[in-house]
Amino acid sequence: MTDRAFSFDKVPEPVYDARPDFLKLYRRAWELASEHIDESIKGLPVERHMDEGCMPDRLWIWDTCFMAHFCKYSPEVFPGIESLDNFYLPLYDNVESPCLIHHPDNPPLFAWAEYEYYRFTGDKSRIFRNLVEKKYLQKHYDFLENRCKVGGRVPGCAMHTVWQKFENGYMWGGTPSGMDNTPRGNDKHYLIYWIDAISQQALSALYISRLADEIGEEGISREYKAKYEEKKDIINRYYFDETKGYYLDVEIYDMKPCDVLTPASFWVMMAEAAPAGRAARQVKTLTNPDQLGGVVPAPGVARNNPLFVPDGQYWRGGVWLPISYMTAKSLEKYGFFDLAASFAELTVNHMSKTYQEFFPPTIWECYSPTGYAPAKRSADKYARPDFCGWSALGPISMLLENILGFHRADAAEKVLEYHYRPDIGRHGVRNYVFGDIRCDIIIDNGVAEVTSDRAFTFSVDGVKHKCLPGTGRISL
Repeated sequence: MTDRAFSFDKVPEPVYDARPDFLKLYRRAWELASEHIDESIKGLPVERHMDEGCMPDRLWIWDTCFMAHFCKYSPEVFPGIESLDNFYLPLYDNVESPCLIHHPDNPPLFAWAEYEYYRFTGDKSRIFRNLVEKKYLQKHYDFLENRCKVGGRVPGCAMHTVWQKFENGYMWGGTPSGMDNTPRGNDKHYLIYWIDAISQQALSALYISRLADEIGEEGISREYKAKYEEKKDIINRYYFDETKGYYLDVEIYDMKPCDVLTPASFWVMMAEAAPAGRAARQVKTLTNPDQLGGVVPAPGVARNNPLFVPDGQYWRGGVWLPISYMTAKSLEKYGFFDLAASFAELTVNHMSKTYQEFFPPTIWECYSPTGYAPAKRSADKYARPDFCGWSALGPISMLLENILGFHRADAAEKVLEYHYRPDIGRHGVRNYVFGDIRCDIIIDNGVAEVTSDRAFTFSVDGVKHKCLPGTGRISL
């Protein structure tokens, strides 16, 4: 791990007078994340990379993609996006690596991570390389589209592939999906088509298309928009249960929904594949305390499922920050900003209370769905501690984006989008950098005071305010 001292002047400084405990947890998350900057593995394609916190000689695709979503707030310090090259180069350039990729068929989230990094930084340099010069994103999409039988061994990878492509879906498994011991399919993983698999491939196609638009590659954009629309049509033809009102895995033999509700259903909304009416029905599962709601929302399986375990037992009820973050972002996409904020507040509050009340005080791999504690991995073992790692998404990204409301920065368009929450008191952010813009924004009593070194547009719930260099005030 890196031995460089971490400086808080390199990250945004949130302001939230009502919850100093959230600010304390935010700072601790950055400290722990800085300890996961690893430079010790010589010969790795990108030696300075983010370590996920599982095994020193293994790399996980979805952990690393999720870490990129908080590393973007300090890209000069935290090598989030660069860490993805430790997958691209071994998989698609035959570059030897001393670390094995644990699951080559882990959730395919590269395009989403690359797009969000670009939007936040305005850096187009990787888009041309990834889509035109090297075609890494298309190659990974095609890699999964062409997995038609189980058991294929991929050079440079630890585990054989489980993912299998069929006409109307993908067979997968709990461990490569990331949801290790999920009860989906009643533990008969090979008898269902996984809702997250088809949704994540749709998400990849959607963001490949959008990245291509940014560099004027119309042919790539059209090709992947067509692939996206095909996946979207299949999802809505087969995977929505009209009686229950949410998306589910389907049985492979009759294409009927398989009633094991998990937060994986929200990958459909993350991929923008749900029609508005179906999305509105889906989100009710997050406010129903017998389903995915409750004291801390988005447990690994619905609370009314007979295989839900109150202490978590990993994905039998544990609350996982990458899934919580994805769910909050999916809510934003459909305009459920207040629900995303309350969802995030409950989630980060649970992390903060656990930090205060459970020993040792740290940030955990996953959390109990019922008490202020980490989730259990097994009957006698808790989840991993100091996991920042992807769990930093709660105290960092969900705090800034959902609780405080700065939900989308667009460096290319020089726009910062904000959702106003008048009932949370004085709040805001200092030292917020996106692209070449550095700004402070403090909201108090219906007024936003904005200080910036460059002009940008501050969009408050769709109302655009032009902010010039210097300090100005906006009535909200």
